[in-house]
Amino acid sequence: MKLLAVGTVAFDAIETPFGKTDKILGGAATYIGLAASVMKTDVGLVSVIGGDFPQEYLDMMTTKGINIDGVEMIKDGKTFFWSGKYHNDLNSRDTLVTELNVLENFDPKIPASVADAEVLLLGNLHPAVQLAVLERMSSRPKLVILDTMNFWMDHTWDLLMEVIAKTDVITINDEEARQLSGEYSLVKAAQKIHTMGPEYVIIKKGEHGALLFNDGKIFAIPALPLEEVFDPTGAGDTFAGGFASHIAKSENISFENMKAAIIVGSAMASFTVEEFGTQRLEKVTQDELKERINQFKDLTTFEVEL
Repeated sequence: MKLLAVGTVAFDAIETPFGKTDKILGGAATYIGLAASVMKTDVGLVSVIGGDFPQEYLDMMTTKGINIDGVEMIKDGKTFFWSGKYHNDLNSRDTLVTELNVLENFDPKIPASVADAEVLLLGNLHPAVQLAVLERMSSRPKLVILDTMNFWMDHTWDLLMEVIAKTDVITINDEEARQLSGEYSLVKAAQKIHTMGPEYVIIKKGEHGALLFNDGKIFAIPALPLEEVFDPTGAGDTFAGGFASHIAKSENISFENMKAAIIVGSAMASFTVEEFGTQRLEKVTQDELKERINQFKDLTTFEVEL
């Protein structure tokens, strides 16, 4: 199945306890597209960039098989830019600069080459943009996956509820799940979110793994213990990209396959954190991904005799 990802293609400037960067390639759609390219998934991006966006980045995506027909360039505009500084634990960060630039008036264009995608991943954008994408697809995708954040809960609640009602899978972190549901228990939070529309709820817990909920069933995985965690930027987007890519590639929309998909997503995200920005993800091979998935299997498979 074809995967369409809608989100930012952007510049980031990142500072962690291990170093800092000037402007480098970033953006949710970028991470999603690169994750899909590792798996040789048929993936297209819908986004907007300015005339300052380097052609070499676009060429790199094209070379990797990412369809960028839907990436609109506004030649006299500037590309979305975010800068952040991570604390020593890498779990919290301060946003230093956010420049919306061309993203401020983003009106998503859905080219014919991607309008029939069976799997749609709505990256973390204004709910009005996410709704516009849903309306502009040539038909309703077989699976709609939504990523969102606290900011939209605080400022665009009604529109967000409208998007969530049209969603099959929602992927959010534990803090966002608690805010969205008003429940502290993540089990109760997932139950409440199910009533809003999504059949599947994925709650990401960072270094503590992820949870998948569906119709009373729960699947939990740990995060893969890593020797080096350098930069967590984009890890959540990479997770979503790996998850959605596995679903599209396997053409199997079921709870059992989604269990496999969140393992693939977690394995993919484990590469992203090893270097700044997209640098590690751009170099990942299928063999490396298979090896890391096997590490997950070794980590989570056991037998107990009582």
